[in-house]
Amino acid sequence: MKEALKIAARAVDDKKAQDIVALDISGVASFADYFLLCSGDSTRQIQAIANEVEEKLAAAGYRPAHVEGYANAEWVLLDYMDMVVHVFSRKAREYYDLERLWRDARSIDVAPLLEPAGKETSPVRRTRKRRN
Repeated sequence: MKEALKIAARAVDDKKAQDIVALDISGVASFADYFLLCSGDSTRQIQAIANEVEEKLAAAGYRPAHVEGYANAEWVLLDYMDMVVHVFSRKAREYYDLERLWRDARSIDVAPLLEPAGKETSPVRRTRKRRN
């Protein structure tokens, strides 16, 4: 499932998601191993991010068990069983504050996940920060 996390992280980055965070929740939760969280600036961008994740993971043979929140696009949840991708609006992300709620989870460095295949050891950091 770590490969799926890499594919999903690259997909959200490709659609210019902000504040990309990956959490290893395997020691804290029994329903999944990873959370991938990110934010979008608009309904259209949030849906585009979710679409890109689904498309890229489907091409690699992964299908979501459940998708929730797509129509409203305030918080789109893509459940891949071992990994859950959360695509938030800024307002919803602040309100639900999953990073605080899951603070016992281990944070995963996103930079290596975003590197093209074969370049995972690059020290380049490419996470996007929220624009104010």
